[in-house]
Amino acid sequence: MDFKNTEYYVNRELSWLMFNERVLEEAYDKTNLLLERFKFLAITASNLDEFFMVRVSGLLDQVDIGYTKKDIAGLNPKEQLSRISEKAHEMYAKQNSCLMRSLLPLLEKEGVVFLDTKDLSSEQKKFLKEYFNSTLFPIVTPMAIDQSRPFPLLPNKSLNLILKIVKDGETVYAVMQVPTVVPRITELPSSSGNRELIMLEDILSMFVDELFEGCEVKNVSYFRITRNSDLTIDEEDTEDLLEEIEKSIKKRKWGDPVRLEIEKNMDKETKNFLLDMLELDSEDIYESSGYIDFTVWMKFSSIEGFDHLRNEVLKPQPVPAFMDKNIFEAIREGDILVHHPYETFDCVVKYIQEAAKDPDVLAIKQTLYRVSGNSPIVAALIQAAENGKQVTVLVELKARFDEENNIIWAKKLEKAGCHVIYGLVGLKTHCKICLVVRQEEDGIKRYVHMATGNYNDSTAKLYTDFGFFTTRESFGTDVSALFNVLTGYSKPPQWKKISVAPTSLRQTFIQWIENETNIAKKGRYAEITAKMNSLVDAGIIRALYAASAAGVKVNLIVRGICCLKSGIPGVSENIRVISIVDRFLEHSRIYYFHDDGNEKIFLSSADWMPRNLDKRVETAFPIEDEKLKERIKETLKITLADTVKARVQRPDGTYEHVDGRGKEVIHSQLIFHSQAVENYKKAKKNTDKEIFKPVEGHFED
Repeated sequence: MDFKNTEYYVNRELSWLMFNERVLEEAYDKTNLLLERFKFLAITASNLDEFFMVRVSGLLDQVDIGYTKKDIAGLNPKEQLSRISEKAHEMYAKQNSCLMRSLLPLLEKEGVVFLDTKDLSSEQKKFLKEYFNSTLFPIVTPMAIDQSRPFPLLPNKSLNLILKIVKDGETVYAVMQVPTVVPRITELPSSSGNRELIMLEDILSMFVDELFEGCEVKNVSYFRITRNSDLTIDEEDTEDLLEEIEKSIKKRKWGDPVRLEIEKNMDKETKNFLLDMLELDSEDIYESSGYIDFTVWMKFSSIEGFDHLRNEVLKPQPVPAFMDKNIFEAIREGDILVHHPYETFDCVVKYIQEAAKDPDVLAIKQTLYRVSGNSPIVAALIQAAENGKQVTVLVELKARFDEENNIIWAKKLEKAGCHVIYGLVGLKTHCKICLVVRQEEDGIKRYVHMATGNYNDSTAKLYTDFGFFTTRESFGTDVSALFNVLTGYSKPPQWKKISVAPTSLRQTFIQWIENETNIAKKGRYAEITAKMNSLVDAGIIRALYAASAAGVKVNLIVRGICCLKSGIPGVSENIRVISIVDRFLEHSRIYYFHDDGNEKIFLSSADWMPRNLDKRVETAFPIEDEKLKERIKETLKITLADTVKARVQRPDGTYEHVDGRGKEVIHSQLIFHSQAVENYKKAKKNTDKEIFKPVEGHFED
């Protein structure tokens, strides 16, 4: 069987657009509360921004240099851009329709109205006149465009006004950036009983005449530019990586334009003028029938006084294993598994904070990929260094769109006396590990935390991930050796427990997939269940196709990109793919192999993507404690059985909602939260801490 046939694969970029479409479906979904639907709309917009800034920009660069190699789905860069343009324009139109025809009319029924300038009362006009004069007039900067003043270099993702002006009988243009230092949405005084709001760009358009006295403003339109923001750094020829990345971040705002968003009613002359100035083509235009830049709706969704239009907050629960115990005492008692955000991330923060204060702790070694803006973990590491402990922190400066934040933290850590390193040339360090070395009565003891998600206390409330604590010597030895590889010149050892990319992780996964394939060929039951963010790697996909063809039952839970097609007769008929899009972002990576009854479960920082397996430092680590294994199996079973938020992949690579007719209503994320609540309640009563009991059978839907 030729598993390389391009018909068996979905193009990566088109698969991503399908994922974002699933997110957009949540904005359309009437079973979601109204302000939650606004959030999903904002997420799709933010996602699409990044898609153009990175993925589309990369393809445009490939076309510019004449790169014509086809991807696994048989498309060259130019063909990919053509397909992307078609799908992205469809999505943009759907976003507009969702906002203007569904969300805003429903919001109006709730007593919140966005007004157009023509709908303002005299009192409201007076209020806005005072606001413009006192606040906006000193801030805004009108920029004329003529022979002596060229078209201004406008920042990435900035919202702008373009004005067609008649001056001395001649038609000219001017541009004005909508300021970001004041709120985009302003609440107006109202006597109607409604809460009445107006957009900042509409306020500015009301008073443009005052900014161009002596001229006739013929037309005002809005537009927004998306620029190429992918950093390209030659690490091998860079003497100071931190300095080079700082320079590159500044360039990000001014990359080449790749997309132009405009008002639908913009006149043809102005549209052509913008295209000419930005050196774009007509297919690069995305026309909005309403407002531009839907990311504004994320902040708006927190509007006060409308809690009934938002989901009830699912509060993370305390972790029973750590209740009423010293953090190190609890870990010594046995391996601990924590399921975020259902169980609190505070235990991870406390682990590092206690290590910073504990006089018996000698050293802390940690990787940081993405951290929050006011990170308590970084603060604890700084305190540890100030307390005289040996603190080594690997800060990944190349974490996309977090580079600036990570540079700030790296400098603070260095100033406090931490030994800060930036990883290996050509590789991003994406693994999530923290090692605490402690002097105890019976000698040196190593405490290890490994995770599927970042050391970020903010996203830990929004992303589903697993964290794992252990004092097993084999894990401690491996993690110590890994830090030696990252910080020095040590060669990768023969790992006792973990697998590490880019040296051994790919082979580990292939080995276990092929093991299931061989078991199936012998006529015995074989099964693979894997949960990840993205499935792109061609080698892994071909191995899964071979496993399916041999009779292996394959369950895949892939949130985002999936280049594999399920259900193809003779190729992937034994593969089922589902995607969960819900209030929390599914982020954990779990890999289960039945192994003829000797079940193997790995947690990992890595997706099945070439970049994770070949271009990053990643880890996969086994879960060996039987109770913890049963808990993860239960998590997979519930996720696969979801009938509320799961979508199942069709053989053509598209998705449809799971048919829940006649089935039990299973909303996996709510079940996991309920389990965490019950787990905590039982532990608090000290009656029965064991909630996750062994589950019989296999992961069948």
